[in-house]
Amino acid sequence: MMKLVTREDIEAPLATVFAAFADTETWERAALRRGAEVTRVDRLATFGPGMAWAVAFDHRGKTRKMTVKLSKAEVPNALGFEFSAPSVEGTVALDFVELGPRRTRVSVLSEVKPRTLAARLVMQSMKLARGKVEQKYATRIAMICGEIEDRLRGAPTR
Repeated sequence: MMKLVTREDIEAPLATVFAAFADTETWERAALRRGAEVTRVDRLATFGPGMAWAVAFDHRGKTRKMTVKLSKAEVPNALGFEFSAPSVEGTVALDFVELGPRRTRVSVLSEVKPRTLAARLVMQSMKLARGKVEQKYATRIAMICGEIEDRLRGAPTR
């Protein structure tokens, strides 16, 4: 298993930041723009645990498929997702802490568990390059938080 943790501060109120991260339709559109296929597979009418998506995307020359499920939604403090693919499974936990009336800290914890021998080998090589993997993870989360901050400010996205 591999755990990745990072946190970022966003210049926006807690409720607004939570709403931005919980806006599943915006995330679906973002994935579609990046070439993924996203299909909602639950029958829930409102936002909440149990929402699920089938996602397919190309990575390293192969089409990868996974299921993503919203497992936790504690407004406005936490979101949790579970994902499952043939070779890996894992979770993503987002925690939101109000630092002030216009500042929110977002903590992101991702855990990935291999299911196959090939996935174990990939995970082992990631562990050997842990510093680089953690840096890329932190940079990507910072970019997402920056885009959300810009969108909430009404500025053009980066």
